[in-house]
Amino acid sequence: MERRQPPQTEEGWYVLHDFRSIDWDAWRDAPQRRRERAIEEGIDYLTAAESVADADEGGSATYSVLGHKADLLFLHLRPTLEHLDTLERRFEGTALAEFTERADSYLSVTEVSGYMSQDFFDDDAEMEDAGMKRYIESRLKPDIPDADFLSFYPMSKRRGPDHNWYELPFDERADYLANHGEIGKGYAGRVTQIISGSLGLDDFEWGITLFGDDPTDVKELLYEMRFDPSSSRFAEFGRFLSARRFPPENLGAYLDGEPVPQEGGSGGHPHASGESGGHPHGGDSSGGGHHGSGGPHGDDGDDETDIRSELADMDVYAGQPHGEDVHAVVLYSAADTDELFEEVDGLRQNFDHYDTHVKTAVYGPRDDDSEAAVVSLWETERAANTAAGFLADLPDVVRQAGDDDDDSWGTMGMFYTVKPDHREDFTDTFDDAGALLADMDGHRKTDLLINREDENDMFIASRWDSREDAMQFFRSDAFSEAVEFGRDVLEDRPRHVFLA
Repeated sequence: MERRQPPQTEEGWYVLHDFRSIDWDAWRDAPQRRRERAIEEGIDYLTAAESVADADEGGSATYSVLGHKADLLFLHLRPTLEHLDTLERRFEGTALAEFTERADSYLSVTEVSGYMSQDFFDDDAEMEDAGMKRYIESRLKPDIPDADFLSFYPMSKRRGPDHNWYELPFDERADYLANHGEIGKGYAGRVTQIISGSLGLDDFEWGITLFGDDPTDVKELLYEMRFDPSSSRFAEFGRFLSARRFPPENLGAYLDGEPVPQEGGSGGHPHASGESGGHPHGGDSSGGGHHGSGGPHGDDGDDETDIRSELADMDVYAGQPHGEDVHAVVLYSAADTDELFEEVDGLRQNFDHYDTHVKTAVYGPRDDDSEAAVVSLWETERAANTAAGFLADLPDVVRQAGDDDDDSWGTMGMFYTVKPDHREDFTDTFDDAGALLADMDGHRKTDLLINREDENDMFIASRWDSREDAMQFFRSDAFSEAVEFGRDVLEDRPRHVFLA
């Protein structure tokens, strides 16, 4: 008898969906002092959970559940079951817990499987696709998206007499899942998912959590997927629960029957603030400035502050005041520019549904020896990080700016909008500067890339042996002359960005 090949899996963080119902009669009858204590302790618990005060990494979020199945959802992702166990018991010790009962729960663990990448599980294989590496990391250690709406449901694959998923050959199963995934790509920027395995942990085989700002996007995605054979023939679903996110400090308003989230709330919600909430896989490294000045790819915030200060002392524009900057995802690809643009254009149409999206564009190289660049700009770091998960799946991605694993140091210049009459002047001057750079100690490479849709929009990327080598150039007379030249030929000052 032939034994079917199971896919290998790699597990990441454990996931707990903790659904709670509130005893509204007890809440209404309780003295004011007791209710105030419950709100205070509830806010303290939820705030500590969302700041991941109990662990080195993970995430938590708070939701209001719609319908009769529950009232609240506490969503927790943590590295170990011990962390989740402790979080559950800590909540039971709060005064808020006295007014709640557990309506439901679901335990699972994030995972990737061999359906996604065989090379990831092959010890002898070199996984050269940097985009795939980042995508796998984002699946194992996901951020909880800053979306208003959440839909959760468990599912299993059928093992019936007519359709048995586990009787199919591996390649056939992989083809089904690949086609299923193509549908999801069409909703990039509108719907984000966390898929977690629960075989042996809970009643179904997977837990699916979908996030989006518009609930109808989630509905449309699921409706389309129902017609795909991976679902129509082989999927069994549990019950669906829908919820809306709100920051912990709005707990009192929620219990009082007021609208949540409230204006001015914070806690990482997308409409609360333009400030970055931090990200476990990246920092706020500087991504660019005037005429190629930029920050370290992967260095810490102190270095960035030092660089800004030093550039300012040299009268070099180091970016707009904090709060007006944008966050960037920059990926380099060896793919054909036209092919790359087709992929990016589909994603961009979905990104445009979000107010935080500033721009996504493909910049083509001027020579065949350089890679194209995909630049996606967002008003918030979290939105940029979410977009990075989709962009990492673009063809032939070789690296993402900020993820350098060698000993080099990179700078970027963005928003070079050249006056049309001076376009040739700008490119000629760049060529002259390139000749000077080639003779400089520590300089490796500088490329001028041009927006595929706007020949007057340009992007400059440089590689150096070290930060000090780059700073030597920024201190040079040649750089000062380039700054002065730019003031005459550019429509606006290049803007500062942060790498997400």
